[in-house]
Amino acid sequence: MKSFILSRELKEDNLFPCYFFFGEEPFLAHQFIRQLRAVLIPPDSPDFSLERFDLADSSWIDIIDLARTMPFIFSPWRIIVVEIAERKSNRESGKEEKKRLSSKEEKILRDYLASPSPKTILVVIFSGKIKRNHSLCTFFSSFPPSVVCVQELKPLRERELYPWIEQRLSVLGKNMTPEAKTRLAEVIGNNLAMLDKELEKLSAYVAEKNIIELDDVNQASGWIRTFEQWELDNSLEKADFRQCLIVLNNLFKEGIKPEFILGRIANFFRDILAAKIRERENPKNRKEIFKEFKPQISERTGPFYLGKFREFFTYLDSLSLSDLNHILEELERVDLKVKTSDVSPQILLESFFFDYCLLQKKKRITWKEQD
Repeated sequence: MKSFILSRELKEDNLFPCYFFFGEEPFLAHQFIRQLRAVLIPPDSPDFSLERFDLADSSWIDIIDLARTMPFIFSPWRIIVVEIAERKSNRESGKEEKKRLSSKEEKILRDYLASPSPKTILVVIFSGKIKRNHSLCTFFSSFPPSVVCVQELKPLRERELYPWIEQRLSVLGKNMTPEAKTRLAEVIGNNLAMLDKELEKLSAYVAEKNIIELDDVNQASGWIRTFEQWELDNSLEKADFRQCLIVLNNLFKEGIKPEFILGRIANFFRDILAAKIRERENPKNRKEIFKEFKPQISERTGPFYLGKFREFFTYLDSLSLSDLNHILEELERVDLKVKTSDVSPQILLESFFFDYCLLQKKKRITWKEQD
């Protein structure tokens, strides 16, 4: 089985005692672990053939003690995974030091890697925006390449993303047209966890068909942004702060980029501004305006159509042109801060939603100035 991250086949006779992965795309490391397990551990082996530890809750002493013990008799190989997350919240809670090895821990690791247990693979995953000169990176890089394999986990760019998709498809026994790959990348982006799920879903969707085509992606995967877009638009129309936060959190959990979320919010308010200007020009033409901006809602749906029609124009009437201009200016400021500051994009958008919902609920005319 070929490992994408190492660009070679994984075999029992070409493995290292330790792998140290660091960077922003931990999915590559988790994919490596799945492949490693498939090569080394029979499907019916006990669960403890693969042991997982989070360094926030475990110590290197306990981990190395386990590595030194003999693997379970029915599974000669053991994989030990150590997860380390680089988060600002850890610094604030005093857990930052857990990522820096004490002299005692360094000695324990050096002693172990000088004579590692046979048929035991130690995989360390240090996830986040990590610099190569971080103390953990320099420590693991100090070992010979035959003992510790060190690999940075960078988000895949377009020229790397398509080969990754092709390799994943080969495992699933499918092919994909170039147009379908391009569309899938447009819909999902380069979030590998999401792409992995979508490729599995597409493979099931096309059933016996070997080639996944553009229409398949549009029908099976195109709903993702459409659904999230509807959820976001609906929350903004209702000025429901709690629901806005829920939708926003879901979008970030799914790996949607801040630029896309900001763009979607800005497009929503630009559409509202355009609809308001259109209504001013022709106030008697509300049905045509509604049809233009809500084409997915058919008049044939009766009461549902009437309810949405009333909600749309009640919302339209609640915002003045001045309000909309202020909202769009505020979004420009948020966009600038996302690009130029270290503040979390999610926090910036949550703050925007708070001010926006307050504007709606309390009918405020002006927006507070934000530093």
